[in-house]
Amino acid sequence: MEKLGINLGFFLVQLFNFTILAIILKVWALDPIVKILNERKHKIAQGLEDARIASDARANAEKEAQKITAAAQTEAAKIVSDASGRAEKAGKDVTAAAEEERKRILKSAEDDAALERNKILADLRGQVAALSIAAANRIIGEALDEKRQHALIEEFFSGVKAGKVVVMEGESVTGASAEVTSALPLTATEQETVKKDITGKLGGSASIAFKVDPNILGGLVIRVGDKILDGSVAGKLEGLRASLH
Repeated sequence: MEKLGINLGFFLVQLFNFTILAIILKVWALDPIVKILNERKHKIAQGLEDARIASDARANAEKEAQKITAAAQTEAAKIVSDASGRAEKAGKDVTAAAEEERKRILKSAEDDAALERNKILADLRGQVAALSIAAANRIIGEALDEKRQHALIEEFFSGVKAGKVVVMEGESVTGASAEVTSALPLTATEQETVKKDITGKLGGSASIAFKVDPNILGGLVIRVGDKILDGSVAGKLEGLRASLH
C-alpha cells in the first residue's frame, strides 16, 4: 500500500468515516426520502384509485339519476294519463247524468201534460155526450130515452157494446200484449171490460196498455203485435172517403 503511496491507516480511517457517513446518509436522508417517495407513490396510487372509484360512482350515480328521472317521467305521464282518463270519464258521467236528467224532466213534463190532457178530456166527456144527445134529438125530432142515450154515447167513446169490444168481434189474434187507444179516457169500468174481453182472446197473462188520442174521434184502435184493429170513427170516415173516391 505504501508503495502505491497510500497510507493504510489514513485509508482505513477514511473508509470508516465514509462508511459512517453512508450509514448516516442512509438512515437520516435516503431512507426517509425513499419512505416519503413510497408514501407519495402510495398516495398517488390511492388518489388515482379514489378518482377511479369516484368516477365510477359518478357514472353510476348519473345512470341511477337517469333511471330515476325516466321512472319519474313515466310515473308522471301515467298520473297525467290517469287524471285525464278520470277527468274524461267524469265529464262523460256528468254529461250522461245531465242527459238522463233532461230526459227525466221531459218525460215527467210529457207525463204531466198527458195526465192534464186526459183529465181535461175526461171532464169534457160529459159535455160532449150532452151535446151529442142534443144533436141526435134535433136530428130525429124526438127525445130519446135517457138511459138509451147514455148507452149510445158510452158505446161511441168506449168501443164496447154488451160487454164486448166491438172491433175484436170475429177477430182471431195472438200476442203477449196489446195497446188500446181511445178518443177520450176510458172509465175504470170500461177499462176492466176491455181488459176482460182482450185477455180472453190473447190469454190470461197478456198485458194491456191504454192510450188517449182525440184524433180518432171515437171507438177504439187496438194494436196486437204487428196487427192493428181499427174500430175508430176516424178510421171509418177514412174508409168511407176512400170508397167514395
